[in-house]
Amino acid sequence: MTMNPTSSDKALSRRLAALRARIAAAGARGGRPLDRVTLVAVTKGVDPALVIAACAAGIADLGENRLQDAAERLALVQAAGLRPRWHFIGHLQRNKAARVVETFDTVDTVDSLALAQRLSATAEQQGRRLPVLIQVNAAADPAKHGLAPQAVEAAAAAMANLPGLAIEGLMAILPETRDEQLLRPAFARLTTLRDRLRLSLPQLSWERLSMGMSDDFELAVEMGATEVRLGRALFGDL
Repeated sequence: MTMNPTSSDKALSRRLAALRARIAAAGARGGRPLDRVTLVAVTKGVDPALVIAACAAGIADLGENRLQDAAERLALVQAAGLRPRWHFIGHLQRNKAARVVETFDTVDTVDSLALAQRLSATAEQQGRRLPVLIQVNAAADPAKHGLAPQAVEAAAAAMANLPGLAIEGLMAILPETRDEQLLRPAFARLTTLRDRLRLSLPQLSWERLSMGMSDDFELAVEMGATEVRLGRALFGDL
């Protein structure tokens, strides 16, 4: 049954509250407070009215993986008087770097030094310092982008010298599975890598650890995620 916007908004608010409760419970299992975990609402394919409703319900971070879709939604959200933080979470081609820097508050999928260099130069031209996350292929999945874990430290050391970037942490997209035997080692690998980078490159913050999506966010939070990216779990079937 198709719900009218009012009932959809109410259903979204209830779902958001339930998700925050699950995040809090997972954080408690991992010995971490709720306020250390950011819920990034993934708005790919979502009706702009629902995106606006999510922001009105308290969502402060939105994630998009396509530039054109994000630009359209951003304009509508801003017209509604809302100012969420926009995360670019898709694979980024270097020729689109300028428009992405213009549009997004943070780029969470920096998967090479060459891309980092392009983003830094573009950000400098636009008079800003761009927050970024380094994307890691934590599960060695050939279908996913990201640096191999053993390559991250050297790449991060080089990126640390780029004046247009503020490196804030790591990000990973894991295979779509609920199999903890696959997920747990990958999450642990990313958390351990972040902790090692805090020691070897202490001039960078490393405060953000973006891992976990609709099928695995509770395990990700339990194992150290500071950000989870939820699309279907928040907006599905509304």
